[in-house]
Amino acid sequence: MLEGLCGNKNVARILIFLFVNGKCYGTQLHKFLKTSLTPIQKALLRLEKGGIIISHLEGKTRLYQFNPAFPILHEMEEMLKKTYTLLPAHEKKDYYVPKEESSIRFAHPQNRIKILSEFWEKLTLVRKLSFNAKTKAKDATGWNGKGAGEVSILKEGTHMLLFNEKGTWNGGGKDQMSFSNIFRWSFDRDAGMISLEHLRRGVNHPVFLFHLVPSGNFSLSSVDSHLCDGDTYFGQVHFDRYGLRLNWRVIGPKKNEEIDYYYS
Repeated sequence: MLEGLCGNKNVARILIFLFVNGKCYGTQLHKFLKTSLTPIQKALLRLEKGGIIISHLEGKTRLYQFNPAFPILHEMEEMLKKTYTLLPAHEKKDYYVPKEESSIRFAHPQNRIKILSEFWEKLTLVRKLSFNAKTKAKDATGWNGKGAGEVSILKEGTHMLLFNEKGTWNGGGKDQMSFSNIFRWSFDRDAGMISLEHLRRGVNHPVFLFHLVPSGNFSLSSVDSHLCDGDTYFGQVHFDRYGLRLNWRVIGPKKNEEIDYYYS
């Protein structure tokens, strides 16, 4: 659909990729979109000359992003969001890139259970959380603010944890509001993955979010995008000796947001 407006398939795919990830570089697009590098570079040059994107050097790598001064940026992003929501689920996954892409190179199949076990052990030690939510849409209809709270954990057997989260958050105004959530983490050793569910409808009616598998020695990424009422969810976890960071990316008819959860 967007290709007909742009007159070029690569231009259309680059715009969607930038909408989902916020920034990109040429070889990254070449790899993830499985397209030759030369036409990608030509398309980036065309977009930059048109004032739609801007670029800068980060080390030796040239990074591209939307030009915040582009007069119809908001209208274009709304169109890109609509285009993205209409894509098949398997295509949506192709456009999402984990934040620390380089860590993927260090994941070895024989270490999968070791990585998952280390992450699982970190989960059992969680007691506190904080989060930053940023709505990228001009009309903020989702989470947009900061919050913090406590986490109490209930173990259901050896491979299931219930996170009961309670705290306060500020959506940008002066008043703080209370929040509470219940998440269920499940460790499937045979399948080599950890699952996350939201229990907002009760324990017997879980809302599945995503399966997580190792993408690096200290990171996990969602296996596929999750669709819920038209919204697409992606997730990525990074962990170290200090705690865990769970990054959410949510795109849907009324949502365009990114949330960083920090567990300690």
